[in-house]
Amino acid sequence: MRMIAADALLRSALFVPAANPRALAKSASLRPDAFVFDLEDSAAAGEKAAARERLREHWDTLGPGAAGKDAPLRVVRVNPLGGEAGTEDFLMARGRRADAILLPKVETPDEIVDAARALAETDAPAAMRLWAMIETPRGVARAAEIAAAGCASGRLGALVLGPNDLALAAGLLPLPGRAEMMPWIGPLLVAGHANGVPVLDGVFNDIADDESFAAECRQGRALGFAGKTLIHPAQIEAANRSFGPGEREIAEAEAVVALFAAPENRERGTLRLGSRMVERLHLSRAEALLARARRIQAKDQTR
Repeated sequence: MRMIAADALLRSALFVPAANPRALAKSASLRPDAFVFDLEDSAAAGEKAAARERLREHWDTLGPGAAGKDAPLRVVRVNPLGGEAGTEDFLMARGRRADAILLPKVETPDEIVDAARALAETDAPAAMRLWAMIETPRGVARAAEIAAAGCASGRLGALVLGPNDLALAAGLLPLPGRAEMMPWIGPLLVAGHANGVPVLDGVFNDIADDESFAAECRQGRALGFAGKTLIHPAQIEAANRSFGPGEREIAEAEAVVALFAAPENRERGTLRLGSRMVERLHLSRAEALLARARRIQAKDQTR
């Protein structure tokens, strides 16, 4: 169990089907920013209990070192809490001190509040977080309420877009550049940023189309997503690269910081950098970008 910083890196969150022994074993050698061990969609009705026990045993085998400071976050996607499987999943994740519990198909603020209360009643560590998966029209419509209630509970760690279920529920047809998804993505991103909660982009289904996956990652970052959920280990590197600042961005940020640091400019609010004007808000953004770049560099050096 770790204290998760508000600005923790969430560039890549890899779904790992707990019902699949090979996938669990493979995960031990991977280093995304987070694992989402899935007990919901990837486990058929008759194998949910076995998947839960398999995940429990997997974590026991790895030992405490698997939850070290620089190790990937351990998140468990549970089944809906209204059923027996969901309750057992929730208790297992709490008992094994997962870093976060991902609640599926969240549609109301009460679901977050009730889950937070359940954690408190079972003496879960204060650092344990809840992630809310938004994957229905009703969930999108109430995303701001969900985010606000989750933040008020002190437990909400992220909002997660679930595009496949959302597309099915809303009858969406795929269009270039995800144009069909934009009206649904917007409210989710606004809800997250308004409440200071990171929002993770949904999965990309075609694991053979590297070019389109990279383009969707770049688009996701441009829209304001903190990172992307993944369905295959081969997607980790591209996601980490896309959701981290590139060399050009770092160089530009360093130039802005250096410009305002010059003795003659320290009291000035607006300056010219090349052909553009920059203000103090650009300085704040540059400093934040460089701090993120340093965190990424430090994390990658430990791998």
